[in-house]
Amino acid sequence: MNVPLPLSSLPSVERLLTNVASEGLIVEFGRTAVVSAIREALAQVRAGLLAGNATTISSDHSVIQMAAAELQDEARPSLCRVFNLTGTVLHTNLGRAGLPEEAIEAVALAAREATNLEFNLSDGRRGDRDAHLEPLLCRLTGAEAATVVNNNAAAVLLVLNTLANRKEVPTSRGELIEIGGSFRMPEIMARSGCRLREVGTTNRTHLSDYQEAIGPKTGLVMKVHASNYAIEGFTAEAAEVDLARLCHDRGVPFVVDIGSGTLLDLRQFGLPHEPTPADSIASGADLVTFSGDKLLGGPQAGIIAGRAALIQRIKRNPLKRALRVDKMTVAALAAVLRLYSNPERLADRLPTLRLLARRVEEVRAMAGRLRDLVAPKIEGVAAVETLPCESQIGSGALPTRRIPSAGLAIRPAGGKRGRGAALERIARAFRQLPIPVIGRIQGDSLIFDLRSLEDEAAFVDQLRALHLR
Repeated sequence: MNVPLPLSSLPSVERLLTNVASEGLIVEFGRTAVVSAIREALAQVRAGLLAGNATTISSDHSVIQMAAAELQDEARPSLCRVFNLTGTVLHTNLGRAGLPEEAIEAVALAAREATNLEFNLSDGRRGDRDAHLEPLLCRLTGAEAATVVNNNAAAVLLVLNTLANRKEVPTSRGELIEIGGSFRMPEIMARSGCRLREVGTTNRTHLSDYQEAIGPKTGLVMKVHASNYAIEGFTAEAAEVDLARLCHDRGVPFVVDIGSGTLLDLRQFGLPHEPTPADSIASGADLVTFSGDKLLGGPQAGIIAGRAALIQRIKRNPLKRALRVDKMTVAALAAVLRLYSNPERLADRLPTLRLLARRVEEVRAMAGRLRDLVAPKIEGVAAVETLPCESQIGSGALPTRRIPSAGLAIRPAGGKRGRGAALERIARAFRQLPIPVIGRIQGDSLIFDLRSLEDEAAFVDQLRALHLR
């Protein structure tokens, strides 16, 4: 029978600090952190002794081990690399687009050194951070001018606040979208200071609806691309070219929010078509807003492109400073935009496009290889087999379109009883690997869609750390 140790058996903080093991921790983590961790470890032991159930802590080394474990846990970054095997390529919760090496190198350089972020090297005067991005964006979209803020919701907010504060903004009822995190377009409009003027119906909005809505109180007309849902059947919407002509005749700006924007026609890569900023500007839109971190394949950013006079008004808005991007975002976005000057190589160099355009035969072959390697690791606990599946782009892009893919289906052994709990345990075990593996539970299986897995070697190497029993 174990007898609880007396409180007097606990070592002092000072004694523990003189231990050789503590000296190594001090070098690695600093004296202040080590003192705090030792005190916390002693408090846990003391609480156990008072409860009469702590009988295993009997040495200075044991307390120092507890302190070391806490220090190592605190030093471990909470933001870590994961394998996204959910089947959603641009997964908002998993960070959306991975950056190309060119952008990563540009970010590292900008982070490490001073830069000419807002400094004009030719005349030695203060410059504009948009100058590093605007020429690239204008060339790729056909716009006269452009500016960048921290995300597309901010871009929409800034445009509305600048051009339609205390004015009306006619928008189709079928375009009043809700984006991730329960942010709704009507709420963004309200926060911007404008008044939403709903026109048409959910499924049908005609040019005449806008004609009737435009009046002396109109600040601008907005068309929102329904990128994260689709309405099918008995539908109608006004064409952008007709809306642009109407707005110009009435003297009000026409703004198009594309949302998850791409700069190229995706059909050339075997993917479904998605509207581009160049399409809208060519149709007569005065301003276009879109994201930098979705189909474009860059860092989180919101881009506003269009008429120079309107862009200048937007840049004079005090909110612009509050919503501006930092030097690392500027560096990353500029590097990604430069890749678009060589579209023939883009599918190889831009991770987002590379994953979306990946041949299903390649993914299917990898599924076969991984099945044979995963099976022995889960033998007796679960079975694994390959299966055809469908990936989705994610982040609100082409919600009804799927891309053929392949993956693994892991099913717990035994009967149906307790299968849900068994699936959760298996999914948790994969999430606890050095590089957490994130899949999706579908029916009675844990599904790993392999379209987004490129580092096959790292996935295989860490299977030795998988513990299911």
